[in-house]
Amino acid sequence: MLSLDMIYKANTVLSSVIRRTDLISTDKINPNAQIFLKPENLQVTGSFKVRGASFKISQLTDEEKAKGVIACSAGNHAQGVALAAQRYGIKSLICLPSGAPISKVEATREKGAEICLVDGVYDDAYQRALQLRDERGLTFIHPFDDDYVIAGQGTIGLEILNDLPDVDVVIVPIGGGGLASGVAYAIKMLKPDTKVYGVQAEGAASMVKSIDQNQIKCLQSVLTIADGIAVKEPGENTFNLCQQYLDGIVTVSEDEICAAILCLMEHHRLIAEGAGAVSIAAAMFDKLPIEGKKVCCILSGGNIDVTILSRVVNRGLLKSGRTIEMLIELPDRPGSLLALTKVIVHHCANIISIHHERNGESPDVNSCNLRIVLETRNAEHTNEIREGIARNGFQILEWK
Repeated sequence: MLSLDMIYKANTVLSSVIRRTDLISTDKINPNAQIFLKPENLQVTGSFKVRGASFKISQLTDEEKAKGVIACSAGNHAQGVALAAQRYGIKSLICLPSGAPISKVEATREKGAEICLVDGVYDDAYQRALQLRDERGLTFIHPFDDDYVIAGQGTIGLEILNDLPDVDVVIVPIGGGGLASGVAYAIKMLKPDTKVYGVQAEGAASMVKSIDQNQIKCLQSVLTIADGIAVKEPGENTFNLCQQYLDGIVTVSEDEICAAILCLMEHHRLIAEGAGAVSIAAAMFDKLPIEGKKVCCILSGGNIDVTILSRVVNRGLLKSGRTIEMLIELPDRPGSLLALTKVIVHHCANIISIHHERNGESPDVNSCNLRIVLETRNAEHTNEIREGIARNGFQILEWK
């Protein structure tokens, strides 16, 4: 059974394994609250997962260590298990979803693990891992629904209270719930008046649905950029702990996650993966009652696939009002485009791309369509540009 003593023991065991991640104060996330970041993206494997995996493996018997371990993961738990197994000199086999980012797969392989790619998502890899466990007599290292793993993740709660004893709110990402369970339990045991909130991606809100219906629910499918928390079904232990110790769970959209990743890159030179940025997104977009509070957001990981980074940045720019795409109807006569660009120049926007559609779908045969993307300062600047364009007689057919 999970206990505070178990978390303290994990804290001692992990002191020679993990990197202590100091809090970072920021005024860029939400001006109405005092925000601190817990940057677990700077952890030795780029994610908090190494904590739980290392503590669990440290508690195995010699016989279990001799046979080896097996795990399943979308990537971060895989690296944690592989590194811990390597340090204890034991063999590891990792089942990963076939769609896991290549960077995470290769990082796991580099740490000495045997890799087994499984078609589907995390839950499919989980079933395959259980099958291989039984066939080979390996010890299964669960990514979240295990008391030792939860205790390892709970050491983050101890560190937060040690560094920020007067913290009012802690915001935690949730996939299967191991991190949220451990952190919430540790904080509520030591400082029960501190609020602890969980955050899930809208496309993978299994814990939200389970707690709302007061029973564990399995989603039909999950779809989110936050692959590290794309879990169809929470664990039994984590469900019970989250239900008991969390003060609430909210969800964030894909665009909000992208905007949070962009904000961290631009203002703090920190790289976050989707799962790691959901807590920041919740604070940025006022999903929780944090005004006037001292808040700690756990940035749980930074192992983002670099091949999607440009798409994330573009979506983040759109969400934060830094770029705008418009479809504008123009009179099809000489000088119309010049007149429009003069309006844009007057409002100090930068044209990123422009596409002239003479054979567009405008009902006016004497008109054409112009699809244009502009770089802007912020959402307020974007509104000024739209109003200026309309004021000068141009019709905006759509914008985003």
